[in-house]
Amino acid sequence: MKTKTHKGELPRAIVERAVEAALEEDLGGAGDITTDATIPIGAKGKAAIVAREAGIIAGLDLAAEAFKSLDPEAKFWPLVSDGDAVNQGAKIAKIAGKTRAILTAERTALNFLGHLSGVATLTSRYVDAVAGTGARIACTRKTTPGLRALEKYAVRMGGGVNHRFGLYDGVLIKDNHIAAVSGIGNALRALAARAGHMVRIEIEVDTLDQLKEALRFPIDAVLLDNMDVPTLKKAVAMVAGRVTTEASGGVRLETVRKIAETGIDLISAGALTHSARRLDLSLEWARPSKRQAKRRG
Repeated sequence: MKTKTHKGELPRAIVERAVEAALEEDLGGAGDITTDATIPIGAKGKAAIVAREAGIIAGLDLAAEAFKSLDPEAKFWPLVSDGDAVNQGAKIAKIAGKTRAILTAERTALNFLGHLSGVATLTSRYVDAVAGTGARIACTRKTTPGLRALEKYAVRMGGGVNHRFGLYDGVLIKDNHIAAVSGIGNALRALAARAGHMVRIEIEVDTLDQLKEALRFPIDAVLLDNMDVPTLKKAVAMVAGRVTTEASGGVRLETVRKIAETGIDLISAGALTHSARRLDLSLEWARPSKRQAKRRG
């Protein structure tokens, strides 16, 4: 599998906050009663995270934080980078430290790493499917509550791009906005009176007639919602490069290439974040050598 690294990093505060919440959820008020009962306090050990299937890795900082938050002296050695493609059986990282900390943090680390790697892997497949067309693959706001920044980061690691992060950083007039104010013109005129000059404006349209009306206003992008391929081709020709074009709705891996070949600029797919299957990763314990076991005995 080819290596395709998309460099990036998550803000430290987001990593720490996410891991803290996940560990608190797992440990509750009693802690890890299984590990605490079976593992001596001072015991130390080593382990490795291994890929059980091929994919794109994302979330190494979160995995490292899970172990280090329970054992500040733990060592975490990533053997790949976020954005790298790995083959089945590849070692992703090595960990050394207090045995209790490694065992207790294991599931939290693998949950983050597996989920984000799954998002990155699915995104990469979409990106590969449209290669050479000029279309970019984008995510949406259909994310897991509380994990949006992490999932959007994983999309970037898979070679995709991010749509707006929230309601606060971009205008998108959707069908229900239009219905609520009785028309595209009413929505865009109201917006023009309030939006600042730094705010980009996108409007969702379902038909070519709506697109024709929207193009009469000073907008930056149009979201062509649930249009079939022939209609998309007509819409792209109608826009003629005046604004950014985005196709959305019903986008699947099997259909994305045909959509891209219409000349569209962006293809947004909620599936990247809401339907990505986690990458199968495991933590494998490093058993002591016969010499080390004999020494301990």
